[in-house]
Amino acid sequence: MKNPLLIVLLLAVTLLAACSPQGPVTLTVMTHDSFAASNAVISAFEQANNVKVVFLKSGDAGAALNKAILTKEAPLADVFYGVDNTFLARALAAGIYEAYASPRLANIPAEFQLDPQERALPVDYGDICINYDKAYFAAHSLPVPASLEDLLKPSYQGLLVVENPATSSPGLGFLLATVQHFGVDGYLAYWHALRLNGVVVVDGWETAYYTNFSGSSGHGPQPMAVSYNTSPAAEVVYASSPLTDAPTGSILGPDTCFRQIEFVGILKGTRHLALAQKFVDFMLGQQFQEDIPLQMFMYPVNPQASLPAEFSLYAQIPAQPATLDPDSISANRDQWIADWTNAVLR
Repeated sequence: MKNPLLIVLLLAVTLLAACSPQGPVTLTVMTHDSFAASNAVISAFEQANNVKVVFLKSGDAGAALNKAILTKEAPLADVFYGVDNTFLARALAAGIYEAYASPRLANIPAEFQLDPQERALPVDYGDICINYDKAYFAAHSLPVPASLEDLLKPSYQGLLVVENPATSSPGLGFLLATVQHFGVDGYLAYWHALRLNGVVVVDGWETAYYTNFSGSSGHGPQPMAVSYNTSPAAEVVYASSPLTDAPTGSILGPDTCFRQIEFVGILKGTRHLALAQKFVDFMLGQQFQEDIPLQMFMYPVNPQASLPAEFSLYAQIPAQPATLDPDSISANRDQWIADWTNAVLR
């Protein structure tokens, strides 16, 4: 005969186990290596949703996208942030994203919403620009170039360092700005003239900015470097001693800067669709958006987000940045880079 007391105890244990709070679910977010967010901001999302967010940094934007495509049958993450408009068409063509019409999109200007099917949702933007060393130009009584054409003048010979577009995202952005400005039939002639005027090419942004550029290191040989329109603000934020002004500025003439937009999407195959949707909403919400500027030195796409004082004082947004259709970039990127390589490096 079964013991009634034992049965009651077993039932009580079962009920307690069913009612006890479960541990947090893990949500994996694949990103490029430049992703950053405040611990307090991520913790707020985790606590509100009983979730643990794990970030899987996967190289630069191109490398991260390659990884997402190669593993799409067994995705490594639930959410993927970091594809920009230079890789957007490729990401969409690969079919890695679940469509999600986030209600937060209602707050985002249409100019940033490049995917009408709402698979890749805009998170932030910035402009790849030529930065200049204010002290150099003042000491040499040299006017700052106002246009791409100005850079061909003899007075600027050897004063510009750029990154190789085959190995650098800023380098690619600047190449695309010249394609937009001079057209597919004219950009190579411009680069040929720029080469004759002593343009210096390095592999990556860190070498260009911290070794060649005089505005950051103080001793590099070039007073102009391809970087971002937020770099002057970063100079102030990271200065070893407090500054009352940024030592660098950005050239903001028509098409001298290339507009970069970064996106987030839910990866097909996620086992946590509802949580992934909540995280996308969170990234587009005011708390996360206001964290972006001083974490990644990009601008929030949500106009309700306030900017830090450093951005308002030291960073400027170009009135006419260069833009190209993502499909056009995807179809022609490799050929443009190959032709650039032949014209500039060989």
